[in-house]
Amino acid sequence: MFPVQINDTCSSPTTAILSGDPQPGPRRVFAVPKHTTPNPAPADPEAPFQDTGDPAHAAGVVDYAKLRHHGDVETRVGMLDFAVNVQGSGPPDWLRERLAERLGELGRYPDAGEELAVREAVAARHGRRADEVLLLAGAAEGFAMLPRLGSKLAAVIHPSFTEPELALREAGVPVARVVLETPYTLNSVVVQPNTSGVGAGASHGAMQAVAGGVPEGADLVVVGNPTNPTSVLHARESLLALRRPGRVVVVDEAFADAVVGETESLAGVGLSDVLVLRSLTKTWALAGLRCGYFLGDPELLARLNHGRAHWALGTLQLEAIAATCSAEAVAESQRMAESIAAHREAMIPRLRGLGIEVHEPARGPFLLIRVPDAELLRKKLADQGIAVRRGDTFPGLESGFLRLAVRPAAEVDRLVDAIAEVGL
Repeated sequence: MFPVQINDTCSSPTTAILSGDPQPGPRRVFAVPKHTTPNPAPADPEAPFQDTGDPAHAAGVVDYAKLRHHGDVETRVGMLDFAVNVQGSGPPDWLRERLAERLGELGRYPDAGEELAVREAVAARHGRRADEVLLLAGAAEGFAMLPRLGSKLAAVIHPSFTEPELALREAGVPVARVVLETPYTLNSVVVQPNTSGVGAGASHGAMQAVAGGVPEGADLVVVGNPTNPTSVLHARESLLALRRPGRVVVVDEAFADAVVGETESLAGVGLSDVLVLRSLTKTWALAGLRCGYFLGDPELLARLNHGRAHWALGTLQLEAIAATCSAEAVAESQRMAESIAAHREAMIPRLRGLGIEVHEPARGPFLLIRVPDAELLRKKLADQGIAVRRGDTFPGLESGFLRLAVRPAAEVDRLVDAIAEVGL
């Protein structure tokens, strides 16, 4: 583990409130440059990235192969899949039908009017304006856009999804890893009650952050909520306490709709320095269609969108995003979230009954577990036709970790029986 250093004498506290810019400091204005040239990436992106002593590389050697590793690598057709966090084998019937109805229109280009209508649907779903929505070909495209913000030093809070760090490093952006220790909460960075009286929300339990781990000079911070793979759900106040003048906070909410009530989400909070990333992949089983969106300040979105190809999303992607933002779809996603929560609560004691350490509290559609020899167990389960996700590719996790997707009881029965048979 990498310890998080605490600095209780930070000279730049930030009041985290639900409206307005962080104080003190000027509002950051993002002008789109005529030309952008990224810093050079390492000559061989497959080779380990050597620590240069720069604080951006404080975590030491960076293994690019591990950053590129995702759960889909673990599974094959026909395997019982606990490695990928997609719900079900495909989208619900009503969504399939909506998409099928548009197949006859694939001979024409998507038009700007339809794109605007979809942005309006997303905006209505989250209580935002249409100009605060940027449609994406999957959340991965959103991560690939982050270097366009022109960060001088980015901080990525780990353990977490590795695509943001990979995208930033490959564009030559210096990255500082902030690796949280168990229980993997932002309290260790440190979050304390605000007693300064600064800010409109100070008298209502607003929070402030004392820098420790996240460099004060970081002008971009990326954090997941709920976090993959730990399944930790950070409090909104803790997320907002990461704000600083001149800094952008990016919150990856790819799994937020799998949380009952979408509690702690910042999707509906309009702040000029906070970007929220959403994905349709997990809840709606649309990994093959690539659908997502950013929510944020129009100036930031313009920066991200700069230089993007025309017709960035196709007809079926636009249809899927609009369809899943309807009131009926949102209600259905919440029913699915309730089902996931019930399956998760039933799954945890089954695993613990085998002597497996399960990280709690868990609020996402997956569980982080620890066993004596994770790699050996993973291989044994693969031989039994069961796929589980390696944990050691996530920065900050040791080799004893695995991630398991939350599944219904019948599938958990097969997993438990297989583990009991092969042993830990």
